[in-house]
Amino acid sequence: MRNVIRRGSGALVALLALAGIASWVPSAGGGGPPDGVVQEYWIAAVPMRWNVVPNERNAIEHETFDKSETTFTTIVYRRYTPNWEKPIPNRPGPSADNDGIPGPLIKANVGDTILVHFKNLDNEFERPHSMHFHGVHCPFGSDGAYIPGFSTRGGNVKPGDEYTYRLEAGPDSAGVWPYHDHSRSMSDSIAGGLYGAISILGRNEEPPDREFVVFFAQTLDFMTINGRAFVGNTPVLRAKVGEVVQWDVLAIGNDHHTFHVHGHRWRIPGGFEDTRTIGPAESFTVRWREDVRGTWLYHCHVEEHMMNGMIGIYRVTR
Repeated sequence: MRNVIRRGSGALVALLALAGIASWVPSAGGGGPPDGVVQEYWIAAVPMRWNVVPNERNAIEHETFDKSETTFTTIVYRRYTPNWEKPIPNRPGPSADNDGIPGPLIKANVGDTILVHFKNLDNEFERPHSMHFHGVHCPFGSDGAYIPGFSTRGGNVKPGDEYTYRLEAGPDSAGVWPYHDHSRSMSDSIAGGLYGAISILGRNEEPPDREFVVFFAQTLDFMTINGRAFVGNTPVLRAKVGEVVQWDVLAIGNDHHTFHVHGHRWRIPGGFEDTRTIGPAESFTVRWREDVRGTWLYHCHVEEHMMNGMIGIYRVTR
């Protein structure tokens, strides 16, 4: 069984340099390694009606809900074809990529330049929005954070306007990282689900057979995984024995959580673990080669969070 934890770290650059594996050191301007490719994404902030509990029930506790308690209008990130001509359909799969919460999964490799063309299509609340990316290198203009008197247009994109963020994936960017609104609307936006993940493979690293995004956050009065609450609504993740699976685990908001998968564990320095604590805007990945079939639970092990929705199903078949 192959198990690793991956996370971007400034210390990684020094270790790679000492080992003679990499000589590139990130510059303040975000200049990246010369051997990557350009990855382009067209993303917009759009209004959407979102139901946290689509089947209107908590199957484990036998609670039922009315959709008036679980549905609200919010702003989400959606991926589009070039020049925002039309939205890209929701990608079939367990992570429900591009269905609304979280936003589209942005992928790259160490050495790549990432251009994210962003457009604010918020005609519901008419608020400014932006995109701020953790874990990558960028010039100040692509930071995406609103700073009165200092920030560029990218920190506060007004309704109908657009902006292109230029990002560089350095050796210390390998792993998974959150992105989110950091405009003047940040608090309302994050509470409403305006966030997503960026996944960066290391140089020469093979992609997994399956990649699962697990985003812990509070939505309305529920504790959610990818904006959904309770078994039957949260993503059902699927794999087969022999496949390499990667879990991208992220949290956002005000709470700390603990990630746990039944029947599995992953390697850490000095041993193994099957539960890992994660705080706001923190992220990590774990990998293993699947070797046991069954229908397992994955959830936050803060018991109150789990019972309030932060729980899902992981199915492994032959």
